[in-house]
Amino acid sequence: MKTRIYNVAQLVAVPPGPVSGQAFKSPPIIENASLVLDEGRIAWFGPATATPVGPFEQEIDAAGGTVVPGLVDCHTHAVFAGSREDEFVRRIEGANYIEILEAGGGIQDSVRALRAASVDELVRQSHPRLRRMLGMGTTTVEAKSGYGLTPDDEIKTLEAIRLLDSVLPMEIVPTFLGAHTIPPEYDGRPDDYLDAITDESLLRRIGEQQLAEFADVFCERGAFSPEQSRRFLTACKKHGMTPRIHSEQITRTGGTAIAIELGAASADHLEHVDEEMIVALKGSQTIPVVLPGCSFFLGSRPAPARRMIDAGLPLALATDCNPGSCMIESLPLIMSIAATMLRMTPLECLVACTANAAAALRRADRIGAVAEGFQADLLILDVPNLNRWVYQVGVNPVRKVIKAGHVVVDHSDSA
Repeated sequence: MKTRIYNVAQLVAVPPGPVSGQAFKSPPIIENASLVLDEGRIAWFGPATATPVGPFEQEIDAAGGTVVPGLVDCHTHAVFAGSREDEFVRRIEGANYIEILEAGGGIQDSVRALRAASVDELVRQSHPRLRRMLGMGTTTVEAKSGYGLTPDDEIKTLEAIRLLDSVLPMEIVPTFLGAHTIPPEYDGRPDDYLDAITDESLLRRIGEQQLAEFADVFCERGAFSPEQSRRFLTACKKHGMTPRIHSEQITRTGGTAIAIELGAASADHLEHVDEEMIVALKGSQTIPVVLPGCSFFLGSRPAPARRMIDAGLPLALATDCNPGSCMIESLPLIMSIAATMLRMTPLECLVACTANAAAALRRADRIGAVAEGFQADLLILDVPNLNRWVYQVGVNPVRKVIKAGHVVVDHSDSA
């Protein structure tokens, strides 16, 4: 089906990722634009006066709004059970991470809740969350396991992610985060836990059933060392899972070096990344993913995003949506936080949440950009320009969400 999108005040034509340098800072903007979609892909875009002649089976009026690529949230823990608002209040009152953990709270609350939930219950709790993310413009989202911390419960989470992908009109990318933390029954025995979570039969099942595209590990003091992280990711890689890594979040662990060594798709967090690692990342295929919502939520040190961008890195942004350290579902809110906390311009924020986030998920050849032949994942915004979207914090101007050429969310009547 051929579709024309017309009456576009501003089209931000983000190029395919990974994007760095000048293209990161100023992707093409076409004023008074239009687009032609064909069979779910972008067939043409440009000035409205040059629009190809139809006929078109469908016409979509952008009503003087802005059109951008659909957002890609490349790091989330959005499939979980339970809630941790009590912990949120305890932190406000002065309790630290260790105090909460020693009282039996923190991530162990999420582990208990997930282990007690069935696959259907996990889907029931997570479905509205992901639907809200879609309504705010996220057309592709990565979702990790990691709250089960047993072979069966990790499989359960990955099966729930697959079910959610089948019923929601968004692309959900599964990641096996079996090495998220050390479960209480393995306290003081991280290597024994790694034996269990890298059992050959478990990894073979995940690989053969294609339950996870990526594998991730929390490389941090108190969780897994660089050597243990290498062991976990190497085992998963043998079964077709591409490595990713949580690195340099709380301390400088050297996890980023492991990511580069293993050809990881991304190194995420990077609050404590140093100049040497920035240089090393520039010479690699690993995308740096920054999670400013976590710093905002915890009141902690943010990653040096400006230094990484100015060094020529193709920086990506993500929500890190999770029940403990960043209960933020909105990627546009993360863009606003990045603008204020990290000094990123709205254009840089958009590129980081589209083309570069797609690169972090190894999908930069088909999503995250406005390019001929790319999947037509697009947002029509009820704002005259991109700057207004990021400036108008906490307001959702998304009028329509288009996924693979189909309108999957339409807020026109409520705009």
